Amino acid sequence: MRHTARAVLTALAVSAAAVAVAPGAQAAGPPGFTIVVAPNGNDHNPGSAGRPLASLQKAQKLARDLVGRANVTVELAGGTYRLTAPLTFTAEDSGRNGHTITWQARPGQAPVLSGGQAVTGWKLHDPAANIYVADTPKGVDTRQLAVDGALAPRAAITIARSDVAVTTTGLSIVNPALDYLATLPDQNRIEVESQNSFTDRYAPVQHISGTTITMQQPAWNNNNWGYDTLAHPFAGGTLQLENSYSFLKTAGQWYLDPQAGKLYYKAAPGQTPAHSDVELPRLSSLVRLSGTQAQPIHDLTFRGLSFEHTTWLQPGTAVGYADQQSGTFITGTYPQPADVLTSCQLGCPQFEATRNGWNQVPAAVQVSAARNISFVGNTFAHLGQVALGIGNDANAHASGIGLGASGITVQHNTFTDDSGSGIVVGGVQPDAHHPRNPAMTNKDITITDNLVTDVARDYKDMAGILSTYVTHAVIEHNEVSDLAYDGIDVGWGWGANDRGGSQDYRNRGLYDYQPVYTTPTTLKDTVVRGNLVHGTKKVFHDGGSIYNLSADPGAMIDDNYIYDNHSTVGLYLDEGSRYVSLSHNVIQDAGVWAFTNASSTNNTNDNTFTGNWYNTGATQVATGSPHNNVLDGNVHLTDGTWPPAAQAVMENAGIRPNPGASS
Repeated sequence: MRHTARAVLTALAVSAAAVAVAPGAQAAGPPGFTIVVAPNGNDHNPGSAGRPLASLQKAQKLARDLVGRANVTVELAGGTYRLTAPLTFTAEDSGRNGHTITWQARPGQAPVLSGGQAVTGWKLHDPAANIYVADTPKGVDTRQLAVDGALAPRAAITIARSDVAVTTTGLSIVNPALDYLATLPDQNRIEVESQNSFTDRYAPVQHISGTTITMQQPAWNNNNWGYDTLAHPFAGGTLQLENSYSFLKTAGQWYLDPQAGKLYYKAAPGQTPAHSDVELPRLSSLVRLSGTQAQPIHDLTFRGLSFEHTTWLQPGTAVGYADQQSGTFITGTYPQPADVLTSCQLGCPQFEATRNGWNQVPAAVQVSAARNISFVGNTFAHLGQVALGIGNDANAHASGIGLGASGITVQHNTFTDDSGSGIVVGGVQPDAHHPRNPAMTNKDITITDNLVTDVARDYKDMAGILSTYVTHAVIEHNEVSDLAYDGIDVGWGWGANDRGGSQDYRNRGLYDYQPVYTTPTTLKDTVVRGNLVHGTKKVFHDGGSIYNLSADPGAMIDDNYIYDNHSTVGLYLDEGSRYVSLSHNVIQDAGVWAFTNASSTNNTNDNTFTGNWYNTGATQVATGSPHNNVLDGNVHLTDGTWPPAAQAVMENAGIRPNPGASS
């Protein structure tokens, strides 16, 4: 029998209403409707446990219809839901009449929302090199590939910086061993990656002729001016050529030819990808939640789900990834000095024109113009960019609506094996720090008891957790580990957007392009407490395990335990940091346990380090006038014995038990 859409919806509603949620199956509130979805379901079913729906979109439509009458729980049975388009939520998908909508895993089951496609049909392509090939849809491109539950590296080779010379249009090959590059096919798919002191830059090749490598624009220009540039990194760093079949030199690497629809994989001896789970990401985001500033989306919870397999293609385009710091990058074309490679390697007035146009790396799960949204007990893994973005600038949200996030809770989730940060909250553009509309303010963001480990695998410049211009961000009892760069970063703007501005940025010329603000930014009352931060700074020496940037009145950084940061900085207050209290932290084996980036022209002032414990490392804090930072009662241990109070901090730092977790 053929069903009309209206008849199906009515049947689903009646059936679902009869399936009252089991006691304890919903987080809070009275019993309501439960809608069950399963990969082997059918959208003509009523959505009950015995007759589940098949699609998340059908469940979404049904939840909209029912939530005005009671709480709604959408339960996902175990299995993989392969999305062909992002799951998009607007204000219409909000709770209503005091009722909420919860999207969650069925008890004891593990549903996966995937933006990828399984790759099968592998054949041996080059027996001598153990390279296999499989067909993929023609025209589909990706920068990531997951093999047996882990992101695999693209084909790449490391070269010495002395092998090439940087020019205004690209690179000149100096080492004759690289002359073969001019013979390679698909030269405009080759990328240069430059891992510097705190930036990780990508620029694509245009073409190669002889020893001249011409790069795509504006990526090349934008990667070669400002600070810590590709041409002049502050302290050297690894330089790689990536994304050519000829670079398949190491087992585990892959190369995709989208035009031919061929995926190549170099297997380890004795391995064949035919016996592996190979996932080709196809979507650039999985879930998008955005209302409007006037009508935010609200009262939604996501619990016990896994978000996997996305990619982010922009670094491979002419825009590249002209990284500035922690996931921000230049996109446009700007006038540059003729001698930019010499005159603008520590900034220049023209470079200041770019700052207010910096973009942010978008997230796989995006939340903006939203309130009372919770993510509890989910897993964000094998994602090709930032895993969870909350209230970022509009350019990082596919909805085109940024900022405006309030009352967002991120609790007991796992973020791992992602290409960018685990969590990024807030924006960097003017509306983030001085919003035109008060509804744009990001506020009351709670990030607690999450495991953030081994993220920022491709965009290594990104911190595990970044919170920029946010009022009252609470970052407590997370474990943050195994990172190329920082653990937890707070703030933005180097003090330039703070009330009264910064003499440093007057000297640089920034205020030729923006006002000196006379009011404070939205950044205040940050709490960073009880976190366990370790295994940081594996690639970049600049930055800190816990880091603050700009004035943050009321900020408290307390009771955190930091260790294994490769002898770099433990507590780092960068330019313009003011009014930050740092107390009762334990910093173990750091090169510098406390640092203030204070100069005669910035305002890194009025911060207090009290009662912290450290066993190694220098103290580099500018005390006295004019900075007036305070060191009081900090304890340098020389005998290796931590006092009981410090041991208590060490024992209590990190993730607390989850009372809602099933045993």
